[in-house]
Amino acid sequence: MTEDQQELLEEARDSLSAARLLLTGGYPGYAASRAYYAMFYIAEAFLEGEGMSFSRHSAVIAAFGHHFVHTGKVPVEFHRFLLEAQELRHSGDYGERHAVTAVQAQQQIARADQFLELAQRLLSPPSSSETGT
Repeated sequence: MTEDQQELLEEARDSLSAARLLLTGGYPGYAASRAYYAMFYIAEAFLEGEGMSFSRHSAVIAAFGHHFVHTGKVPVEFHRFLLEAQELRHSGDYGERHAVTAVQAQQQIARADQFLELAQRLLSPPSSSETGT
């Protein structure tokens, strides 16, 4: 894992921590937004490992789907999680005041946790016990 990938995963962890605090504080829309950003940073970390970087969110999401999901490197549900989180983030950030429920925000946080676990497993170098050395 590169230093840039590690930094992006740290950003994802921080965003998840913030999402939990925001949800506990009664701000589900903002919590869902931070959960989306956690997933977005994770997608960027995957792309960084392939030497790819994009300035637009839509480009990151499309490239993640193309290079990791369509190739079978990452299960398809993680692309769906990212797409749905982006939609909910838009609702939370730009929609009506209570457009996102606490249940929806909690679901996004749980999905971001799963995404982070996947990234840590796939982006980390194999341990010596896994390689047989």
